[in-house]
Amino acid sequence: MKPSISSESISPKLKKLGPFDFITSINEGSRGVNLMTDDVTEKGYVAFIVNRGLSYFPDAVLLANEMNWRASSPVKWQYDLLKNAVRPRKRFSKWFKREDDENLELIMKTYNYSSEKAREALTLLSQDDIQSIKKLTSHGGRK
Repeated sequence: MKPSISSESISPKLKKLGPFDFITSINEGSRGVNLMTDDVTEKGYVAFIVNRGLSYFPDAVLLANEMNWRASSPVKWQYDLLKNAVRPRKRFSKWFKREDDENLELIMKTYNYSSEKAREALTLLSQDDIQSIKKLTSHGGRK
């Protein structure tokens, strides 16, 4: 008689894979772990983010762009091509993030604009206009 194995004793909760796990796997090349093993991991692969992460490096930017052109192909194919075509090496970069300033939030609240519209309005407004908006919205109190 076979002993019964409960699902709890097999393994703890599996870690959800993120785009940086896939980028690391691609950077390791064929000697690294293949993360595309089942449908669950395929759903965790976000092709745009992976391609963006690889586009920061001169030796991988053309392949990342090619994958952006072929976004309709299955993600397993995209992952396999990148894993086998990108040369293995350590790649580190700082991700560029959009910096939001207090003037943008001020315009969004004052005119009830979305962030995109507020960015456009911010390019049109002068410093004097922004200062007058700050005075109008000031509620007093200590700073």
